[in-house]
Amino acid sequence: MKKFMDEDFLLTNKTASKLYHDYAENLPIIDYHCHLSPKEIYDDKPYENIAEIWLSGDHYKWRAMRANGVPEKYFTEETSDYEKFKMWAETLEAAIGNPLFHWSHLELKRYFGYDGVLNRETCDTVWNHCNDIIKKEQLSPRKFIKKSGVKVICTTDDPADDLIWHEKLRWEDGMVSVYPSFRPDKALYIEKADYAEYIKRLSDAVSSPIRSFAELIKTLKQRMDQFDIMGCRVSDHGLSYVMYEDFKEQEADRIFKDRLRGKDISESDERKFKTALLVNLAKEYKEKNWVMQLHFGVQRDLNRKIYERFGADAGIDAISDKIDAIELGRFLNALNEANALPKTILYSLNPADNAILDSIIGCFQDGGCVGKIQHGAAWWFNDHKTGIIEHLTSVGNMGLLGNFIGMLTDSRSFLSYARHEYFRRILCDFIGNLVEAGEYPDDENMLKKIVEGICYKNAERYFDFC
Repeated sequence: MKKFMDEDFLLTNKTASKLYHDYAENLPIIDYHCHLSPKEIYDDKPYENIAEIWLSGDHYKWRAMRANGVPEKYFTEETSDYEKFKMWAETLEAAIGNPLFHWSHLELKRYFGYDGVLNRETCDTVWNHCNDIIKKEQLSPRKFIKKSGVKVICTTDDPADDLIWHEKLRWEDGMVSVYPSFRPDKALYIEKADYAEYIKRLSDAVSSPIRSFAELIKTLKQRMDQFDIMGCRVSDHGLSYVMYEDFKEQEADRIFKDRLRGKDISESDERKFKTALLVNLAKEYKEKNWVMQLHFGVQRDLNRKIYERFGADAGIDAISDKIDAIELGRFLNALNEANALPKTILYSLNPADNAILDSIIGCFQDGGCVGKIQHGAAWWFNDHKTGIIEHLTSVGNMGLLGNFIGMLTDSRSFLSYARHEYFRRILCDFIGNLVEAGEYPDDENMLKKIVEGICYKNAERYFDFC
Protein backbone atom coordinates (compact mmCIF):
# COMPACT_ATOMS: atom_id res chain seq x y z
CA MET A 1 0.00 0.00 0.00
CA LYS A 2 1.31 3.44 -0.96
CA LYS A 3 1.56 6.12 1.67
CA PHE A 4 -1.09 8.84 1.48
CA MET A 5 0.05 11.61 -0.87
CA ASP A 6 3.74 10.74 -0.81
CA GLU A 7 6.27 12.16 -3.29
CA ASP A 8 4.89 9.87 -6.00
CA PHE A 9 1.25 10.74 -5.38
CA LEU A 10 -0.76 9.93 -8.56
CA LEU A 11 2.42 8.63 -10.25
CA THR A 12 2.00 4.90 -10.80
CA ASN A 13 5.18 3.92 -12.64
CA LYS A 14 8.87 4.82 -12.91
CA THR A 15 8.50 6.74 -16.16
CA ALA A 16 5.74 8.92 -14.70
CA SER A 17 7.82 9.62 -11.60
CA LYS A 18 10.85 10.63 -13.65
CA LEU A 19 8.86 12.87 -15.97
CA TYR A 20 7.22 14.69 -13.09
CA HIS A 21 10.21 15.11 -10.77
CA ASP A 22 12.78 15.84 -13.50
CA TYR A 23 10.76 18.03 -15.85
CA ALA A 24 7.32 19.14 -14.61
CA GLU A 25 7.62 19.73 -10.89
CA ASN A 26 9.56 22.98 -10.81
CA LEU A 27 8.36 24.69 -13.96
CA PRO A 28 6.86 28.19 -13.56
CA ILE A 29 3.11 28.69 -13.85
CA ILE A 30 1.26 30.74 -16.45
CA ASP A 31 -2.27 31.23 -15.11
CA TYR A 32 -3.91 32.44 -18.29
CA HIS A 33 -7.47 32.34 -16.90
CA CYS A 34 -8.47 33.06 -13.32
CA HIS A 35 -10.81 35.20 -11.25
CA LEU A 36 -8.29 36.63 -8.81
CA SER A 37 -8.81 40.24 -7.79
CA PRO A 38 -6.11 42.65 -9.04
CA LYS A 39 -7.02 44.93 -6.14
CA GLU A 40 -6.30 42.15 -3.63
CA ILE A 41 -2.97 41.50 -5.33
CA TYR A 42 -2.09 45.20 -5.15
CA ASP A 43 -3.26 45.72 -1.57
CA ASP A 44 -1.44 42.52 -0.51
CA LYS A 45 -3.22 42.46 2.82
CA PRO A 46 -2.02 39.66 5.15
CA TYR A 47 -4.66 37.08 5.98
CA GLU A 48 -6.11 36.62 9.44
CA ASN A 49 -6.61 32.85 9.35
CA ILE A 50 -6.90 29.77 7.14
CA ALA A 51 -10.70 30.01 6.88
CA GLU A 52 -10.45 33.48 5.36
CA ILE A 53 -8.20 32.08 2.62
CA TRP A 54 -10.11 28.84 2.10
CA LEU A 55 -13.80 29.49 2.59
CA SER A 56 -14.53 33.09 1.62
CA GLY A 57 -16.63 32.80 -1.52
CA ASP A 58 -15.32 29.37 -2.59
CA HIS A 59 -18.38 27.89 -4.27
CA TYR A 60 -16.64 24.52 -4.72
CA LYS A 61 -16.43 24.14 -0.95
CA TRP A 62 -19.86 25.64 -0.31
CA ARG A 63 -21.40 23.09 -2.63
CA ALA A 64 -19.68 20.21 -0.84
CA MET A 65 -20.64 21.55 2.59
CA ARG A 66 -24.30 21.77 1.61
CA ALA A 67 -24.12 18.14 0.49
CA ASN A 68 -22.89 17.32 4.00
CA GLY A 69 -25.89 19.03 5.58
CA VAL A 70 -24.10 22.21 6.63
CA PRO A 71 -26.63 25.06 7.15
CA GLU A 72 -26.39 28.22 5.05
CA LYS A 73 -25.42 30.32 8.07
CA TYR A 74 -21.91 28.88 7.80
CA PHE A 75 -21.45 30.72 4.50
CA THR A 76 -22.29 34.10 6.04
CA GLU A 77 -21.03 36.42 8.76
CA GLU A 78 -23.47 34.83 11.22
CA THR A 79 -20.78 32.32 12.23
CA SER A 80 -17.10 32.68 13.13
CA ASP A 81 -14.26 31.69 10.85
CA TYR A 82 -13.37 28.87 13.22
CA GLU A 83 -16.90 27.46 13.03
CA LYS A 84 -16.77 27.58 9.24
CA PHE A 85 -13.41 25.82 9.24
CA LYS A 86 -14.72 23.12 11.55
CA MET A 87 -17.65 22.45 9.22
CA TRP A 88 -15.22 22.17 6.30
CA ALA A 89 -12.99 19.75 8.22
CA GLU A 90 -15.99 17.51 8.94
CA THR A 91 -17.17 17.73 5.34
CA LEU A 92 -13.77 16.73 4.00
CA GLU A 93 -14.02 13.35 5.69
CA ALA A 94 -16.78 12.34 3.24
CA ALA A 95 -15.00 13.71 0.15
CA ILE A 96 -13.29 10.48 -0.90
CA GLY A 97 -12.86 10.59 -4.68
CA ASN A 98 -13.48 14.33 -4.83
CA PRO A 99 -10.61 16.55 -6.06
CA LEU A 100 -11.34 18.90 -3.15
CA PHE A 101 -9.84 16.30 -0.85
CA HIS A 102 -6.61 16.22 -2.85
CA TRP A 103 -6.46 19.97 -3.46
CA SER A 104 -7.02 20.77 0.20
CA HIS A 105 -4.27 18.44 1.37
CA LEU A 106 -1.87 19.59 -1.34
CA GLU A 107 -2.45 23.16 -0.16
CA LEU A 108 -1.86 22.21 3.46
CA LYS A 109 1.34 20.43 2.49
CA ARG A 110 2.80 22.98 0.09
CA TYR A 111 1.89 26.23 1.82
CA PHE A 112 1.80 25.21 5.49
CA GLY A 113 4.06 22.15 5.69
CA TYR A 114 1.28 19.99 7.15
CA ASP A 115 1.61 16.32 6.12
CA GLY A 116 -1.32 14.92 8.04
CA VAL A 117 -5.01 14.58 7.32
CA LEU A 118 -7.64 17.22 8.05
CA ASN A 119 -10.77 15.88 9.76
CA ARG A 120 -12.89 16.60 12.83
CA GLU A 121 -10.26 15.08 15.16
CA THR A 122 -7.37 17.12 13.73
CA CYS A 123 -9.40 20.28 13.13
CA ASP A 124 -8.00 22.27 16.06
CA THR A 125 -4.43 21.12 15.38
CA VAL A 126 -4.59 22.19 11.73
CA TRP A 127 -6.38 25.45 12.59
CA ASN A 128 -3.68 26.46 15.08
CA HIS A 129 -0.79 25.20 12.93
CA CYS A 130 -1.87 27.12 9.83
CA ASN A 131 -2.79 30.28 11.71
CA ASP A 132 0.57 30.33 13.49
CA ILE A 133 2.33 30.21 10.12
CA ILE A 134 0.02 32.85 8.64
CA LYS A 135 0.80 35.16 11.54
CA LYS A 136 4.53 34.41 11.68
CA GLU A 137 5.12 34.80 7.92
CA GLN A 138 2.45 37.49 7.41
CA LEU A 139 1.12 35.43 4.50
CA SER A 140 -0.60 37.53 1.84
CA PRO A 141 -1.66 37.19 -1.80
CA ARG A 142 1.75 38.08 -3.22
CA LYS A 143 3.54 35.68 -0.90
CA PHE A 144 1.31 32.82 -2.04
CA ILE A 145 1.92 33.82 -5.66
CA LYS A 146 5.67 33.78 -5.06
CA LYS A 147 5.56 30.45 -3.20
CA SER A 148 3.71 28.95 -6.18
CA GLY A 149 6.28 29.95 -8.79
CA VAL A 150 3.78 31.96 -10.82
CA LYS A 151 5.16 33.96 -13.74
CA VAL A 152 2.00 35.39 -15.35
CA ILE A 153 -1.54 36.00 -14.08
CA CYS A 154 -4.44 36.93 -16.37
CA THR A 155 -7.36 38.24 -14.34
CA THR A 156 -10.92 38.47 -15.70
CA ASP A 157 -12.17 42.02 -16.23
CA ASP A 158 -15.21 43.82 -17.56
CA PRO A 159 -14.78 46.37 -20.38
CA ALA A 160 -16.17 49.05 -18.05
CA ASP A 161 -13.50 48.39 -15.41
CA ASP A 162 -11.02 51.24 -15.06
CA LEU A 163 -7.95 48.92 -14.79
CA ILE A 164 -6.46 51.14 -12.11
CA TRP A 165 -5.10 48.18 -10.14
CA HIS A 166 -3.38 46.76 -13.20
CA GLU A 167 -1.85 50.17 -13.81
CA LYS A 168 -0.54 50.30 -10.25
CA LEU A 169 0.79 46.73 -10.41
CA ARG A 170 2.80 47.53 -13.55
CA TRP A 171 5.09 49.74 -11.47
CA GLU A 172 5.57 47.41 -8.52
CA ASP A 173 9.18 46.23 -8.18
CA GLY A 174 9.60 42.47 -8.30
CA MET A 175 5.94 41.90 -9.15
CA VAL A 176 4.92 39.04 -11.45
CA SER A 177 3.14 40.06 -14.64
CA VAL A 178 -0.56 40.67 -13.93
CA TYR A 179 -2.55 41.33 -17.09
CA PRO A 180 -6.27 41.98 -17.57
CA SER A 181 -8.46 39.74 -19.72
CA PHE A 182 -11.33 41.22 -21.70
CA ARG A 183 -14.71 39.67 -20.73
CA PRO A 184 -17.59 41.57 -22.38
CA ASP A 185 -20.40 39.23 -21.28
CA LYS A 186 -22.57 42.05 -19.95
CA ALA A 187 -22.46 43.80 -23.32
CA LEU A 188 -23.52 40.54 -24.95
CA TYR A 189 -26.37 39.53 -22.62
CA ILE A 190 -28.97 41.76 -24.25
CA GLU A 191 -31.81 39.73 -22.73
CA LYS A 192 -30.89 40.71 -19.15
CA ALA A 193 -33.22 43.08 -17.29
CA ASP A 194 -30.37 45.44 -16.37
CA TYR A 195 -28.89 45.63 -19.89
CA ALA A 196 -29.61 49.34 -20.38
CA GLU A 197 -28.05 50.11 -17.00
CA TYR A 198 -24.89 48.30 -18.02
CA ILE A 199 -24.68 50.16 -21.33
CA LYS A 200 -24.89 53.41 -19.36
CA ARG A 201 -22.01 52.25 -17.16
CA LEU A 202 -19.98 51.31 -20.24
CA SER A 203 -20.65 54.68 -21.86
CA ASP A 204 -19.51 56.41 -18.67
CA ALA A 205 -16.21 54.52 -18.91
CA VAL A 206 -15.40 56.35 -22.17
CA SER A 207 -17.38 59.54 -21.43
CA SER A 208 -19.41 59.10 -24.59
CA PRO A 209 -23.02 57.97 -25.10
CA ILE A 210 -23.79 54.63 -26.71
CA ARG A 211 -26.96 54.97 -28.79
CA SER A 212 -26.37 52.52 -31.65
CA PHE A 213 -24.77 49.19 -32.43
CA ALA A 214 -21.94 50.97 -34.24
CA GLU A 215 -21.27 53.10 -31.17
CA LEU A 216 -21.29 49.96 -29.00
CA ILE A 217 -18.63 48.37 -31.21
CA LYS A 218 -16.63 51.61 -31.24
CA THR A 219 -16.73 51.83 -27.44
CA LEU A 220 -15.69 48.21 -26.97
CA LYS A 221 -12.78 48.76 -29.36
CA GLN A 222 -11.73 51.81 -27.34
CA ARG A 223 -11.74 49.71 -24.20
CA MET A 224 -9.80 46.97 -25.97
CA ASP A 225 -7.13 49.53 -26.80
CA GLN A 226 -6.79 50.34 -23.09
CA PHE A 227 -6.69 46.66 -22.16
CA ASP A 228 -4.02 46.16 -24.81
CA ILE A 229 -1.88 48.90 -23.28
CA MET A 230 -2.10 47.03 -19.97
CA GLY A 231 -0.73 43.89 -21.61
CA CYS A 232 -4.00 42.07 -22.33
CA ARG A 233 -3.49 39.00 -24.53
CA VAL A 234 -6.80 37.23 -24.13
CA SER A 235 -10.56 37.68 -24.17
CA ASP A 236 -13.13 35.46 -22.51
CA HIS A 237 -16.82 34.75 -23.08
CA GLY A 238 -19.18 32.80 -20.86
CA LEU A 239 -21.99 31.40 -23.02
CA SER A 240 -24.76 28.88 -22.61
CA TYR A 241 -23.73 27.61 -26.05
CA VAL A 242 -21.99 29.01 -29.14
CA MET A 243 -24.67 30.14 -31.58
CA TYR A 244 -24.68 31.38 -35.14
CA GLU A 245 -27.58 33.18 -36.78
CA ASP A 246 -27.28 34.99 -40.11
CA PHE A 247 -27.49 38.73 -39.49
CA LYS A 248 -27.15 42.16 -41.05
CA GLU A 249 -25.54 45.05 -39.22
CA GLN A 250 -28.72 47.11 -39.54
CA GLU A 251 -30.66 44.31 -37.85
CA ALA A 252 -28.24 44.32 -34.93
CA ASP A 253 -28.64 48.10 -34.71
CA ARG A 254 -32.44 47.87 -34.63
CA ILE A 255 -32.37 45.13 -31.96
CA PHE A 256 -29.92 47.12 -29.81
CA LYS A 257 -32.00 50.29 -30.00
CA ASP A 258 -35.20 48.39 -29.23
CA ARG A 259 -33.63 46.93 -26.10
CA LEU A 260 -32.38 50.31 -24.89
CA ARG A 261 -35.96 51.56 -25.20
CA GLY A 262 -37.05 48.78 -22.89
CA LYS A 263 -38.66 46.55 -25.51
CA ASP A 264 -38.59 42.78 -25.10
CA ILE A 265 -36.80 41.03 -27.95
CA SER A 266 -37.50 37.71 -29.60
CA GLU A 267 -35.21 34.68 -29.30
CA SER A 268 -34.29 35.08 -32.97
CA ASP A 269 -33.32 38.73 -32.43
CA GLU A 270 -31.29 37.78 -29.37
CA ARG A 271 -29.38 35.22 -31.41
CA LYS A 272 -28.79 37.66 -34.27
CA PHE A 273 -27.50 40.35 -31.92
CA LYS A 274 -25.17 38.00 -30.05
CA THR A 275 -23.80 36.56 -33.29
CA ALA A 276 -23.22 40.03 -34.72
CA LEU A 277 -21.44 41.25 -31.59
CA LEU A 278 -19.25 38.13 -31.26
CA VAL A 279 -18.25 38.26 -34.92
CA ASN A 280 -17.27 41.94 -34.65
CA LEU A 281 -15.31 41.31 -31.46
CA ALA A 282 -13.52 38.29 -32.90
CA LYS A 283 -12.34 40.37 -35.85
CA GLU A 284 -10.77 42.84 -33.43
CA TYR A 285 -9.17 40.03 -31.41
CA LYS A 286 -7.55 38.77 -34.59
CA GLU A 287 -6.22 42.25 -35.36
CA LYS A 288 -4.68 42.51 -31.91
CA ASN A 289 -3.38 38.92 -31.92
CA TRP A 290 -5.45 38.19 -28.82
CA VAL A 291 -6.68 34.73 -27.91
CA MET A 292 -10.46 34.26 -27.80
CA GLN A 293 -11.76 31.95 -25.05
CA LEU A 294 -15.28 30.53 -25.31
CA HIS A 295 -16.67 28.86 -22.18
CA PHE A 296 -20.00 27.11 -22.62
CA GLY A 297 -22.12 24.13 -21.59
CA VAL A 298 -23.25 25.51 -18.23
CA GLN A 299 -26.60 26.13 -16.55
CA ARG A 300 -26.42 29.04 -14.13
CA ASP A 301 -28.09 29.66 -10.78
CA LEU A 302 -30.50 26.71 -10.76
CA ASN A 303 -31.47 27.04 -7.08
CA ARG A 304 -33.36 30.33 -6.99
CA LYS A 305 -33.71 30.45 -3.19
CA ILE A 306 -29.94 30.32 -2.77
CA TYR A 307 -29.42 32.75 -5.66
CA GLU A 308 -31.75 35.30 -4.07
CA ARG A 309 -29.73 35.09 -0.85
CA PHE A 310 -26.15 34.91 -2.15
CA GLY A 311 -26.29 35.92 -5.81
CA ALA A 312 -24.21 34.34 -8.56
CA ASP A 313 -21.25 31.97 -7.98
CA ALA A 314 -22.80 30.40 -4.89
CA GLY A 315 -22.35 26.76 -5.90
CA ILE A 316 -25.69 26.33 -7.69
CA ASP A 317 -24.54 25.95 -11.30
CA ALA A 318 -24.59 22.72 -13.29
CA ILE A 319 -23.57 21.04 -16.55
CA SER A 320 -25.80 21.66 -19.57
CA ASP A 321 -26.45 19.14 -22.31
CA LYS A 322 -26.91 21.87 -24.93
CA ILE A 323 -24.23 22.12 -27.57
CA ASP A 324 -25.10 22.96 -31.14
CA ALA A 325 -22.16 21.50 -33.01
CA ILE A 326 -23.51 22.76 -36.33
CA GLU A 327 -23.77 26.35 -35.14
CA LEU A 328 -20.34 26.24 -33.49
CA GLY A 329 -18.91 25.08 -36.80
CA ARG A 330 -20.77 27.80 -38.69
CA PHE A 331 -19.50 30.46 -36.31
CA LEU A 332 -15.87 29.40 -36.68
CA ASN A 333 -16.28 29.05 -40.43
CA ALA A 334 -17.79 32.54 -40.80
CA LEU A 335 -14.77 34.01 -39.05
CA ASN A 336 -12.39 31.87 -41.05
CA GLU A 337 -13.94 32.91 -44.37
CA ALA A 338 -13.53 36.55 -43.35
CA ASN A 339 -9.88 35.90 -42.40
CA ALA A 340 -10.92 36.95 -38.90
CA LEU A 341 -10.58 33.75 -36.86
CA PRO A 342 -8.29 34.51 -33.91
CA LYS A 343 -6.44 31.95 -31.84
CA THR A 344 -9.32 30.31 -30.00
CA ILE A 345 -9.78 28.09 -26.95
CA LEU A 346 -13.02 26.11 -26.65
CA TYR A 347 -14.18 24.86 -23.25
CA SER A 348 -17.34 22.81 -22.76
CA LEU A 349 -18.46 21.99 -19.25
CA ASN A 350 -20.00 18.77 -20.55
CA PRO A 351 -17.41 15.96 -20.87
CA ALA A 352 -19.70 14.26 -23.39
CA ASP A 353 -18.68 17.06 -25.80
CA ASN A 354 -14.98 16.14 -25.86
CA ALA A 355 -15.01 14.24 -29.17
CA ILE A 356 -17.34 16.79 -30.78
CA LEU A 357 -15.00 19.65 -29.91
CA ASP A 358 -11.85 17.84 -31.00
CA SER A 359 -13.39 16.90 -34.35
CA ILE A 360 -14.49 20.51 -35.00
CA ILE A 361 -11.16 21.92 -33.83
CA GLY A 362 -9.32 19.79 -36.38
CA CYS A 363 -11.23 21.52 -39.18
CA PHE A 364 -9.89 24.98 -38.36
CA GLN A 365 -6.23 24.53 -37.54
CA ASP A 366 -3.93 26.83 -39.46
CA GLY A 367 -0.57 26.01 -41.04
CA GLY A 368 0.71 29.39 -39.88
CA CYS A 369 0.15 28.79 -36.15
CA VAL A 370 0.94 25.80 -33.94
CA GLY A 371 -2.25 24.62 -32.22
CA LYS A 372 -4.24 27.70 -33.23
CA ILE A 373 -7.54 26.23 -32.03
CA GLN A 374 -7.28 24.62 -28.60
CA HIS A 375 -9.50 22.30 -26.60
CA GLY A 376 -9.34 24.06 -23.24
CA ALA A 377 -8.31 22.24 -20.08
CA ALA A 378 -10.84 20.09 -18.23
CA TRP A 379 -12.96 22.76 -16.58
CA TRP A 380 -14.90 23.20 -13.33
CA PHE A 381 -16.89 19.99 -12.88
CA ASN A 382 -14.25 18.15 -14.94
CA ASP A 383 -10.96 19.20 -13.33
CA HIS A 384 -10.76 15.95 -11.35
CA LYS A 385 -8.60 12.93 -12.17
CA THR A 386 -11.16 11.22 -14.40
CA GLY A 387 -12.10 14.43 -16.24
CA ILE A 388 -8.47 15.37 -16.88
CA ILE A 389 -7.63 11.90 -18.19
CA GLU A 390 -10.71 11.89 -20.45
CA HIS A 391 -9.72 15.30 -21.82
CA LEU A 392 -6.10 14.27 -22.43
CA THR A 393 -7.28 11.06 -24.08
CA SER A 394 -9.64 12.88 -26.45
CA VAL A 395 -7.08 15.51 -27.43
CA GLY A 396 -4.48 12.77 -27.95
CA ASN A 397 -6.83 10.58 -29.95
CA MET A 398 -8.02 13.29 -32.34
CA GLY A 399 -5.38 16.02 -32.29
CA LEU A 400 -1.82 16.75 -31.17
CA LEU A 401 -1.57 16.48 -27.40
CA GLY A 402 2.01 17.72 -27.53
CA ASN A 403 0.71 21.16 -28.58
CA PHE A 404 -1.82 21.48 -25.73
CA ILE A 405 -1.40 24.70 -23.69
CA GLY A 406 -2.05 23.06 -20.34
CA MET A 407 -3.70 23.93 -17.06
CA LEU A 408 -5.26 27.08 -15.59
CA THR A 409 -6.82 27.72 -12.19
CA ASP A 410 -10.16 29.40 -13.13
CA SER A 411 -10.24 30.27 -9.42
CA ARG A 412 -10.66 33.10 -6.93
CA SER A 413 -8.26 31.55 -4.41
CA PHE A 414 -4.56 32.32 -4.12
CA LEU A 415 -3.99 28.74 -2.94
CA SER A 416 -5.42 27.20 -6.11
CA TYR A 417 -2.03 26.97 -7.76
CA ALA A 418 -1.78 23.54 -6.15
CA ARG A 419 -4.15 22.49 -8.94
CA HIS A 420 -1.26 22.87 -11.37
CA GLU A 421 0.68 20.26 -9.39
CA TYR A 422 -2.39 18.00 -9.41
CA PHE A 423 -2.71 18.39 -13.19
CA ARG A 424 1.02 17.89 -13.84
CA ARG A 425 1.10 14.68 -11.84
CA ILE A 426 -1.91 13.28 -13.73
CA LEU A 427 -0.39 14.36 -17.06
CA CYS A 428 2.95 12.69 -16.32
CA ASP A 429 1.20 9.51 -15.23
CA PHE A 430 -0.92 9.55 -18.40
CA ILE A 431 2.19 9.87 -20.57
CA GLY A 432 4.15 7.42 -18.43
CA ASN A 433 1.47 4.77 -18.87
CA LEU A 434 1.66 5.15 -22.66
CA VAL A 435 5.43 4.72 -22.55
CA GLU A 436 5.34 1.77 -20.14
CA ALA A 437 2.76 0.07 -22.35
CA GLY A 438 5.00 0.44 -25.41
CA GLU A 439 2.60 2.90 -27.07
CA TYR A 440 5.16 5.72 -27.23
CA PRO A 441 8.98 5.58 -27.38
CA ASP A 442 11.02 5.81 -24.19
CA ASP A 443 12.90 8.74 -25.71
CA GLU A 444 13.90 11.18 -22.98
CA ASN A 445 14.38 14.18 -25.28
CA MET A 446 10.98 13.74 -26.92
CA LEU A 447 9.22 13.19 -23.60
CA LYS A 448 10.97 16.16 -21.99
CA LYS A 449 9.79 18.43 -24.82
CA ILE A 450 6.20 17.22 -24.52
CA VAL A 451 6.00 17.53 -20.73
CA GLU A 452 7.68 20.94 -20.55
CA GLY A 453 5.56 22.14 -23.46
CA ILE A 454 2.20 21.18 -21.97
CA CYS A 455 3.10 22.36 -18.47
CA TYR A 456 4.57 25.73 -19.46
CA LYS A 457 6.28 26.42 -22.79
CA ASN A 458 3.30 25.95 -25.10
CA ALA A 459 1.27 28.56 -23.19
CA GLU A 460 4.26 30.91 -23.13
CA ARG A 461 4.45 30.70 -26.93
CA TYR A 462 0.70 30.67 -27.60
CA PHE A 463 -0.03 33.82 -25.59
CA ASP A 464 3.24 35.46 -26.60
CA PHE A 465 4.52 35.81 -23.02
CA CYS A 466 8.12 35.19 -24.08
